[in-house]
Amino acid sequence: MVPGSGMKSHEVPLKRHSRPVPGAGRPPVGETVFRGHFRHTIDPKGRLSIPAKFRDVLREGGSDRLVMAPNGTSLDVYPEDKWRELEERLSTLPKLDQDRRRFQHVYLSAGLDVILDPHGRIQILQDYRERGALAKSVVIIGMMDHFEIWDEDRWSHYQRENAGPLDDLRERLAQKGV
Repeated sequence: MVPGSGMKSHEVPLKRHSRPVPGAGRPPVGETVFRGHFRHTIDPKGRLSIPAKFRDVLREGGSDRLVMAPNGTSLDVYPEDKWRELEERLSTLPKLDQDRRRFQHVYLSAGLDVILDPHGRIQILQDYRERGALAKSVVIIGMMDHFEIWDEDRWSHYQRENAGPLDDLRERLAQKGV
């Protein structure tokens, strides 16, 4: 026993954090995240129904306001507060930093405000469907703090190209502290 702690000498105290540990890349304990992948279709008017599970996450976060941006292979969709956090993290860099400016020009400037309609759908403008190479059938992928909308064929191709044993990837992530 460790005197005064009630713990045995081999036990380690469990620390609970209400906020993420800086650099840990994990959401706070109890924070809901976007998880899983779902197949959906974009209707002829460009509307996409967001999975009920993701709508629940948004409801728990208290917002139906989202920001959408093309990322080169798909569309990123962030809850508005998470998008603002991304902007705030970027704003910590010097204004003339070349990477900051390029990211602002290429990615942040493409951010488009969208709102869930009463039926749980978002409107994807034709330009954004083209930039995300989205046809009718899509896959919506949970990415913890946001989700991505992929064209179904492109997602299948990506999965085939990146499938296989995860041992090397797990090892590299473990070396990074994950």
